[in-house]
Amino acid sequence: MKQSSLHTTHQQLGAHFGPAGEWEMPIHYGDPIAEHHAVRTGVGIADVSHRGLLHVTGEDRVTWLQSIISNDLLPLQSGDWLYSSFMSHKGKILSYFRVYRLEESLVVEDVGESGAVTYDTFRKFLLYGTKAKMKNGEDTWGIILVSGPKAPLLIRHALDVDISGLKQGGFLTHDLNGQPALIATTQETGERDVELLMPNEAMDQAWSRLWEAGEAVGLRAFGTAARESLRIEAGIPKLGPDLNERIVPPEANLEGKAFSLSKGCYPGQEVVARMDTYGTVKRRLVGLVIDSPEAPIPSPDAKVFSEDREVGWVSSAIHSPTLNKTLALAFPLRDFTAPGTALDVDVNGQRLPCVVQTLPFYHA
Repeated sequence: MKQSSLHTTHQQLGAHFGPAGEWEMPIHYGDPIAEHHAVRTGVGIADVSHRGLLHVTGEDRVTWLQSIISNDLLPLQSGDWLYSSFMSHKGKILSYFRVYRLEESLVVEDVGESGAVTYDTFRKFLLYGTKAKMKNGEDTWGIILVSGPKAPLLIRHALDVDISGLKQGGFLTHDLNGQPALIATTQETGERDVELLMPNEAMDQAWSRLWEAGEAVGLRAFGTAARESLRIEAGIPKLGPDLNERIVPPEANLEGKAFSLSKGCYPGQEVVARMDTYGTVKRRLVGLVIDSPEAPIPSPDAKVFSEDREVGWVSSAIHSPTLNKTLALAFPLRDFTAPGTALDVDVNGQRLPCVVQTLPFYHA
């Protein structure tokens, strides 16, 4: 399996590793619940270098990407980013990502644990004669995530960069000892999330500077287990379990976030436009609360019932360290999505009562 350029550092910190797509990445560093609470109350640092990252250059870069993705790039200025999806012609989600606009290039980051899905998908649409080039940065660039209320303080102390005024959906460029880095405010945990995207050559130094400066503010490394519990508490759907070929973007509440109804044609556009016009969304992403600390965690695809009728499925679930409840993201039929609706989840043949809740479960 592939390993991050920080793999040795994670070993020294006592990481327990597991698969993230084709990569071997830290699951936790001994205590995922403590890692979760560190992010909620202070600051945590994570390596998310397994995510796909691609660079698009050339004079047709914007018009080409604009023609195939679901969101509208044209309003973006240099220093802005947005979410987008790429859909099949039936409107199903094939990939989900962030697009960063720089002066001379676009950077696309896959959001989830699925690796370079977007690069593999986009290659099929880069036709001969298009004046755009794609370079896969998955093996040459890395990504560090800094999350928590104290994240801006840590970034300032470690890198001498003030991000206090950096808006959601914005990023800045920073020279890290001769290596170009992007510093972006993103959405990962429901706290203040800051991502640093940079060449692998800068990763060791960036991590070391953050780690040294973090001693004074209680910095902890956190792995995929804590990232999962944090993002589900925050009600953030992820490519793979929640966003996939079973789902059309409006069903995942991505209106105004990851697709445009006014930019013109792109794969799947007719489907989402028809849903908007006729209000025909079949199901919706909601939260389910199983209000019992001892309740087992539903597995992905666990069936959701209203009395004896099967009405949907669970896409992600965790036990919440913050709320001490079992939480799930689920896709019930639209008639069963109102907050307070009583449903049941099938876990190993046992029906567990649950209640629909508006997302997010947790507010910072």
